[in-house]
Amino acid sequence: MSMSKLLLLIPLLPLVAATVVGLFGRKMPRHFAHVLTIVAVGMAFILSAYVLNQTINGFTLNETVYRWLTSGPIQFEVGFLIDNLTAMMMVVVTFVSLMVHIYTIGYMHEDPGYSRFFSYISLFTFAMLMLVMSNNFMQLFFGWEAVGLVSYLLIGFWYTRPTAIYANLKAFLVNRVGDFGFLLGIGMVLYHFGSLDYAAVFESAPRLADAQVQLLPNVSWSLMTVTCILLFIGAMGKSAQVPLHVWLPDSMEGPTPISALIHAATMVTAGIFMVARMSPLFELSTTALSTVMVIGAITALFMGFLGIIQNDIKRVVAYSTLSQLGYMTVALGASAYSVAIFHLMTHAFFKALLFLAAGAVIMGMHHDQDIRNMGNLKKYMPVTWITSLIGSLALIGTPFFAGFYSKDSIIEAVKISEITGSGFAYFAVLAGVFVTAFYSFRLYFLVFHGKEKWRHPHHHAHEDGHDAHHHGLSPEDNPHEPSWVVKLPLILLAIPSLMIGYIAIEPMLFGTFFNNVIVVDANAHPAMTELTHHYHALLHSPAGMALHGFMTLPFALALSGVLLSWFFYMKRPDIPAMIQTKCQIVYQVLENKYGFDAFNERFFAGGSRFIGGKLWQIGDVQLIDGAMVNGTANLIGKIANKVRHLQSGLIYHYAFAMIIGVFLFLTFFIKIN
Repeated sequence: MSMSKLLLLIPLLPLVAATVVGLFGRKMPRHFAHVLTIVAVGMAFILSAYVLNQTINGFTLNETVYRWLTSGPIQFEVGFLIDNLTAMMMVVVTFVSLMVHIYTIGYMHEDPGYSRFFSYISLFTFAMLMLVMSNNFMQLFFGWEAVGLVSYLLIGFWYTRPTAIYANLKAFLVNRVGDFGFLLGIGMVLYHFGSLDYAAVFESAPRLADAQVQLLPNVSWSLMTVTCILLFIGAMGKSAQVPLHVWLPDSMEGPTPISALIHAATMVTAGIFMVARMSPLFELSTTALSTVMVIGAITALFMGFLGIIQNDIKRVVAYSTLSQLGYMTVALGASAYSVAIFHLMTHAFFKALLFLAAGAVIMGMHHDQDIRNMGNLKKYMPVTWITSLIGSLALIGTPFFAGFYSKDSIIEAVKISEITGSGFAYFAVLAGVFVTAFYSFRLYFLVFHGKEKWRHPHHHAHEDGHDAHHHGLSPEDNPHEPSWVVKLPLILLAIPSLMIGYIAIEPMLFGTFFNNVIVVDANAHPAMTELTHHYHALLHSPAGMALHGFMTLPFALALSGVLLSWFFYMKRPDIPAMIQTKCQIVYQVLENKYGFDAFNERFFAGGSRFIGGKLWQIGDVQLIDGAMVNGTANLIGKIANKVRHLQSGLIYHYAFAMIIGVFLFLTFFIKIN
């Protein structure tokens, strides 16, 4: 079987499975849905692993599969670009997707929309694979929109809940804002480079490095800067950077498995992947890189603060995802693209693990998501407890764990970087380490240690529960460990969360893994060269880096964050309560999420409603109904009144009218000639 056919199979298997299950799932027995989709995604994973093995041994491919449209000199095609970056992304996407598919059997087994859910997640896997495998902007955009669509379907999966429908509409609209910028960026590429094919665009980029465009009369901007910033706006929508981040916390309304798949591991990293893929363009515009870095730094720090006050178990993890996406974006801004992709990969494993563990806790608590009603779950759910601990340690960057290698490399790269905004970004990523450790372990201690709070029936108001009748646990009902279909994915994700950083750091950051894929102008942006030099001169090995990590500032900050949260929530829970009452203003600001939602609600939604209302009153009521519809009716009535007198019913009147008509006609005709 030729390689290109094999590559076609990878996205097509999940697509076929999604179609079959979507169309016929209801008529088939229940297990049909999960067996078919799991086999398809499992096959895709095995093939992706094979492809990764081939690319590591030097295989690359860039070929057109199908020409969709030809317009003058420009071809719109579907094609695959397979190199180390693509293959690594394919393995991450298919592996996490496979884990989520298995987990879903346990999580959704009572849900009436069982086969529909499997159909959607399989379709999502197809869309994401098309996005990462593309070799041109058109196919990238197709995958980009397709993951957005499936995300919309999944966030609103429980479509009878008003909150879910509000959340999926919000996600869809915010992503449209980002996609509008993205589409304009692709338009700029097509117009100025004359091609949508990556290879052709990257090849001609250096020639256009100094080109100027005039978007406004007499105002010249650098073509590269404008194009890159527009493309990055697309990434801001997908990868939830401030101010387009508002959809991601709300998207927790969807079932937990998709929080893990879409909002932690795959879809939200599409923006990061895209910027890394576009490195030959971004390297030519320092302004664009500064923009990327500053926006990432704001997201990394300020979204972390919001994680501290959340009480919904999934929302805490959602804000940590926002914060980590900020870290990846900062790395992109520092031109450390490979570090961003490395963090993307390590984060995919431990964050998917944390979400699935949160889902296991929610199942154990009978769909109560409020962490104030939990406590001491380690006694009842040992596997969930251990895997959550591994995930949390990886997230805060404990040496030897996956997150440590990527997070520390980001912090180092930002420290070395000299572009505008790097000082602020360095402060933000350092402070973010402390904040991350604090809220991660606040969640961990409240859920797995301490008093068993569900024994006291003073339940807090619930933001959501599947149905009104399961409202958490009754006092005599103990939480229990879920079935093996839920535990297996947790264990399989915990393994890479422990090991993957240790294994992958040398080839991905300091080896030749990303040669010819990611382009960095080493003179202008020295972060990666210095990082490599520093690593080889001082640390020598991943173990050396981890041991050195115990003596660094980030480790001290992470440790103090953990200790502080232990002190606050295990020893003296009265202190956080006191701080909350004393600092009511700060608490309100955080509670209102800095007012982004309120502003969007008032300004954009309110503005649209106001314009709509005015258009209705003036346009509909006065112009159309008043002047045009009713006005026309009145006018016709008046004319009819006058014409009525001519319709007398007497034949000689009609004959007389005809003769006059012929006479006038002839006169007129003769005049013309």
